[in-house]
Order: sequence, then C-alpha cells, then structure tokens
Amino acid sequence: MAKSDIETYLRSLPTKPGIYLFKDSNETVIYVGKASNLRNRVKSYFQQASNFPDKTQQLISKVDKIEFVVTESDVAALILECQQIKKYRPRYNVLLKDDKSFPYIKIDVKNEWPTINITRRRYDDGAKYIGRIPSAASARQTYELIKKLFPLRSCSRVITGKDIRPCLKYHIRRCYGPCIGAISKEEYRDIVKQAITFLEGKENYVLRELKRKMNVASENMEFEKAAQIRDQIQAINDVIESHKIPFNIKGEHDIVALARDYDLACLRMFSVKDGKLINDKQYIMEGTHNEENSQIMESFVKQYYSAAVDMPGVIVLQFPVIEPDLITRWLQEKRGAHVELRVPSKGTLLRLVEMVAENARQELAMYQVRQTARPEILTVLSKLKDRLNFPKIPHRIEAYDISNIQGTTAVGSMVVFENASPRPAHYRRFKIKSVQNIDDYAMMREVIQRRFRGYVDSQENWTVAPDLVLVDGGKGQLNAAVKGMDEMGVTNIPVISLAKENEDIYLTGSTEPIRIDKSSPELHLLQRIRDEAHRFAVTYHRKLRSKRGKESALDTIPGIGPARKKALIKKFGSVRNIRDATIEQLSSVEGITAGLAKRILESLP
Repeated sequence: MAKSDIETYLRSLPTKPGIYLFKDSNETVIYVGKASNLRNRVKSYFQQASNFPDKTQQLISKVDKIEFVVTESDVAALILECQQIKKYRPRYNVLLKDDKSFPYIKIDVKNEWPTINITRRRYDDGAKYIGRIPSAASARQTYELIKKLFPLRSCSRVITGKDIRPCLKYHIRRCYGPCIGAISKEEYRDIVKQAITFLEGKENYVLRELKRKMNVASENMEFEKAAQIRDQIQAINDVIESHKIPFNIKGEHDIVALARDYDLACLRMFSVKDGKLINDKQYIMEGTHNEENSQIMESFVKQYYSAAVDMPGVIVLQFPVIEPDLITRWLQEKRGAHVELRVPSKGTLLRLVEMVAENARQELAMYQVRQTARPEILTVLSKLKDRLNFPKIPHRIEAYDISNIQGTTAVGSMVVFENASPRPAHYRRFKIKSVQNIDDYAMMREVIQRRFRGYVDSQENWTVAPDLVLVDGGKGQLNAAVKGMDEMGVTNIPVISLAKENEDIYLTGSTEPIRIDKSSPELHLLQRIRDEAHRFAVTYHRKLRSKRGKESALDTIPGIGPARKKALIKKFGSVRNIRDATIEQLSSVEGITAGLAKRILESLP
C-alpha cells in the first residue's frame, strides 16, 4: 500500500473500539490487534515506526491492506481479537503453539449405562465434559486414573445384563461388568456421580460418601464389598497425597509463570485447590522475540481463557498484564462471577509463582532438547554449513563469552553443543588471570589460548576439537579469538562471532557481516548457543561477586582463620566495632593474643 493511500485510509478509520487486521500483498492476515480507538491505535504504527522493535518494523513494511471491525465495547473487541487470532494464526502475533483442540474426559450421562472416553470435540449433547486438558498424554493419564478409581465402562455394547461372559476389563477391575449384571443400574449411576465429583476436584465429598458406604457394608456383614471400598478409599488418598504442594493456600487458584529463550516462551500453569495440585499444564508460545513479559502474559491469558470451560476466582500471574481492568472485566463476564488477577511481591503466593517459574524453565529446556533431537536438526546443521561455507557440518560447536563489571571479577565461559544439544559435562569456566584492566578483547584472547593450549598439549578433557568456535560479540571479539587460536597453532577450525544488536554474523577474512533470516532455524540455533554461553558466564560472575562481597577485612590478616574470625564477630558484632576496640578488649577473645590483637588493629584501616 502506497504511503499516500495509507494516510488517506487512516484518516477514514473510526474512533470507536474494535479490531484491526493487517494483510500482506497475498491477502494473508499477518497481524490482528484490538483497540479502544481504532484510528489512534492504527495511526501510531505508521507515525512512530522507527521507534518500534525490529519485529514490528518488519510487520509494518509488509502491510499492504488494513481491515477493521467495529465493536460495541472494549470487552467485545478483546473477545473478537481472540477469535480472529485463533482463526488466522497470524505470523506476527504471539501464538500458543498447536492450539487446535484440547482433549476432554467425556462421561455420557444421557446414556442408560454411562461410558467414559477421551474426546477432542465438545458437543451440546447433554454429556458431561471434564477438561480442557493440556495434552493427549495428560488426558490419557487422567483417563487411566479414573478407570482405576471408578471402573466405568468404555465400550459401545448394548447393555442387557444377560451376556454370558464379560470382557478382560472386568477381570482386571477396570469395569464393573454391567453387561453380565454384576452391578445394578442404581449403583452404577452412583459411581458415575462419584467420578464426576472427583474430576471436579471435590475429593473430600467423595471420600465421605465412600466411608459411609464402607461402614454400611461392614454393618451388613458384606465384608468383601467393604474391603473393596476400603481399597478404593486408600487409592484416592494416595492420589490426593501425590498432588499436594508444599504451600497451604485456601480456595481455587491458577498460578501462571513463564520462561523465555529468544523467540520461544514456555508458560506453565498450576491449578491449585486447597493446597492440592489439581492440574499442571504447559504451553509453548512462538514469536515472543522483542515482546515484553507483560505482553506475553497478556497474550497467553487471552488465548487460554478464551477457550477455557472453567476458571477459578483467583489467577496469580508472574508478571502483570498490560490492561488489567479490561482483562478482569472480560474474565468476570465469561465466568459469571468475581475474578481477581494477582501479581504477588511477597509471601506464599510469590514462592508458589517462583516454583511454577522454575518448572517452566525445566519444561522449556526439555522442549528444546526434544526439538533439536529430531532428524531435522541434521538438515539445519547442513544448511548452516552451506550458508557460512564451513568445511564440514558443525556437529560440535563451542561458544565463548566474557563477563565483568568495570574489569572486576572478570570471567570467561565455554559451552558445548553436540548436534544442537547442550553437553553441560563439557562446559568450562575461566577466571581471567593476565588482564587487569577493562579489555574484553584481551580477556577473550586469554580464554581461547588457555582452552586450545590444552588441545595442543593433549591435556586430559581438552583433546576433543570443535567443528566450530562461536564467540559472543562483534568483529573485535572475533579477531581476538582468531589471534588466540593462531598463537596456539590452531588454524583449521572455523571461527564466527554473533553480535546481539542486529544478530550480525562475522566470519574470518570477511569485511562485511552476514545476516541470516531472523526466522530461520539456523540463526535460532546459533542464538541459543550464544545465549547459553552468556548465561553460563554471567552465572559464574555473579557467584564470584557474591563470594567477594561476603569477604571480610579480617580475611587478609595473617593468623586470623575462620574460627578466630567467627569468635571476633560474635564478640564485637562487626569489623567497625573491632577496629574501635582496644588491645585489651581484643585479647579477651579466646585465641587472640596481645601480639595478634595489635596486628589486627594495625591491619584494619
């Protein structure tokens, strides 16, 4: 769309709430957004384009057509936005991965002898649907658990109660055998109610009913039946115990936290009721690069709860959403009751959020391992070889980074990836020894020299050579690494650097950087390895800084070890008080002689 056409079109946009759709030259919807004022929101994209992140600038450059839909309110715009994102799955929206349809546990209560099954489609057929379960594996696990605790039938037989023999499920106690008349219709219906109640999270009610029935069976001397109910109660208690979390919170809560790695985010959700973990779900979101944590959180909340059947009264978030009032109104309208969004800053809920965030980090790492373990990764590595003209496929990649603040406690890191999977056992950390001032290039050179000195000398743990060396930084870091390798006589291993600002790739002997498509898996792989080297360096640097911060002036005084230091601090409370003490006062501490006391006072400034 020509600039003049855009300006004319923008002036004609209404000032009412609604949604807008950006389309490219192929009429493909590439972005869907909502606005309380359509004209102002859409105009802002084209008036402030240079201030936007790269991703948004790329979006604007591809806009060829703009469409809009006016709605009666902001909440209606939000609902329509969720529907259109799910329909078109636009490239430039942050998307829940594979958000096609979610499994449900279906109990066909309209049937004379209700069945239990897993389904991905929810119909208005009078059946009871439990879920929106996050994955087929979780649905299968829930299904098997219910079949164990409440053995309802899952077959399509016509039940007469007169069959000659039951199926195998009856013999392994996964069905009550209504086909042979082993259970009455009333008893079976009662068990169906128990199963639904249990799935809804009302375990205590189910346990009370079962205990009552067990006592009645015992009083009627039906000891075999009482024993079966006892075993069922024990099995339910075992399930409840296994789902307890180490925090005592009352009521129903959804706790949502995230972990990120460049263009991916993993959202983890714990559904908790009265201190029990009812459900644990995880979702991968794509297209998160250049997005703020609050934007990712809001996109998830809108996409997830737009299709949710049930929601609790309290939703606890790691980061605040951008429009909390609007989101809250929408959720309350959808639930038909009060909904509260919380972002805790202390206490039990904050510790629970931190636990969910750690689970999100673990899940994201596992997801990336699963992705890179696929056969396609060899194709990615092969394309990387061809694109950057390497002599062979880089199966083993070593990445290096430097971390320091104003030259203090400077450290270097080395991380190793083989076939795109991290090998933490091969990671190495370096304390910078020879560089005293602020010189990242000299520090990089030292780290590279020390690593490849081990390789040249055939030292243990250093004998495996990488297929590619990747350094975090630009042309200067690249030259420093190459110089360090040259000085060690290693000239046959390709070296590249990856600069964060524009994701430019610098090659040895090339004056201009190479840019790879930012959506390509080849660049994503290099970014992931580079970021892991940065994380490993920063983690080590923080550890050393923390340790240094805990050092005391007493540590530098000859004759003062851990025991005497502890005794002095216990007696005087601080180094300042020790400095103000007399020789006689210091000598009163066990292990401190008059001579040592004098040395302490002379050593402390």
